[in-house]
Amino acid sequence: MDDYELDRIASDNPALTAPTAQGVPINRHRSNGWTKASASQPEDSQHAETPENLTKYEVGWRRIVRNFSPSWFSVTMGTGIVSLLLVAIPFKANWLYWLAVVFLGLNTILFTCAFSISVFRYAVYPEIWTVMIADSVNSLFLGTIPMGFATLISAWCSVCIPYWGSWAVTFAWVCWIIDAVVAVAVTISLSVLLISASQRQALDRITAAQLLPIAASIVAAGTGARVAEHLPDPEKALGTLLASYIMWGMSTPLAMTVIVMYYTRLALHKLPPREIVVSSFLPLGPLGMGGYSITYLGNVSRRVFPQTEFFSEMPVAGDMFFVLGIFIALIMWAFGLTWLCFALASIYKARPFPFNMGWWGFTFPLGVMALSTIQFGTIFPSLFFKVLGTIFAVAVILLWCVVAAGTARGAWNGRLFNAPCLKNLPKKEDKEELDEAEKEKGMPRG
Repeated sequence: MDDYELDRIASDNPALTAPTAQGVPINRHRSNGWTKASASQPEDSQHAETPENLTKYEVGWRRIVRNFSPSWFSVTMGTGIVSLLLVAIPFKANWLYWLAVVFLGLNTILFTCAFSISVFRYAVYPEIWTVMIADSVNSLFLGTIPMGFATLISAWCSVCIPYWGSWAVTFAWVCWIIDAVVAVAVTISLSVLLISASQRQALDRITAAQLLPIAASIVAAGTGARVAEHLPDPEKALGTLLASYIMWGMSTPLAMTVIVMYYTRLALHKLPPREIVVSSFLPLGPLGMGGYSITYLGNVSRRVFPQTEFFSEMPVAGDMFFVLGIFIALIMWAFGLTWLCFALASIYKARPFPFNMGWWGFTFPLGVMALSTIQFGTIFPSLFFKVLGTIFAVAVILLWCVVAAGTARGAWNGRLFNAPCLKNLPKKEDKEELDEAEKEKGMPRG
């Protein structure tokens, strides 16, 4: 496959590219409702958009809403994992706790804004939902929505429940039920759409983004363990644990299958284009979160199983689940280290690479690897895992600062608002043009 074809693949990813119309910086000066292009625009940009040939849907708030793809929820995932790491760092300090509270508040604002804009987008422009679902790449980022929401629930369990009591537990449980239903629906529906698509998918077009809808159920399973830990009713806690184990079993083997396919793609074809090379970190997500989830589930099972007399003929069932979970998690963590080496080598060979929304792929996968590492340090206990997990956590926090700053700049100048699936919309979608056509159709012929 030549470089042109690889660049075309990269251009299909809404999280990784900028639209042609946004290829140059855009100043936010308004004149008669139009957004003017920067005066520093290169002269050789023959296809650059100007106020005269842009429609009303390509400027102002309409452009932001219409191009607000689901990939923006990766911002909430990265911000949420930072709040969880600040609470989980084994070397405790009061300022870490309050910083976690700040990140929880920030993540709540970000998720609320992203969700509100998304609802408004599909309510006002329902035709975008159809083309987005039909897009084999863009639709994968729907998995970031339940994952971003799950980070809010987990942070709520750590920060709010200890102070606000039983109503906070009930609120977290209800939110987790909603998140679990959405996560499973995303995992199943998008997988079915992928295998039933009429367009044939070539091996060299497979990206690690296919892990996103699958990882949603893994993250929901880990969040279920966090919620079950605080439920006062043992029966509800047992039901939450069983549902979480089922979600883990539904998604983790499927994620391993996709990782094998992705490794085959890397082995048979060269590295992805620089624009999407950051996606090589995505396999760390299901591996790190899968290990963290199975150990946390086992830890809570040790308490809940005896209380409910689950496996009453086998009193050590909870301990068996716990030990088996640690064994599985340790294997997944080691496999994650292998993929971390692959990802770092890919980044080194592809440097330098431009900033895009794909850079958020650094934060959440590395963050869940850090959580899994810190969890091992708590279970064993081991100073090695505690220190290594803290190093990973600090690296993730620093990466968040860099990526957040780049995202703020890109959002301000408009470069990051891009939804390639919009090119599949009908050509005559401008409401004014449609109204004019209807008016002309009703005019008598002279």
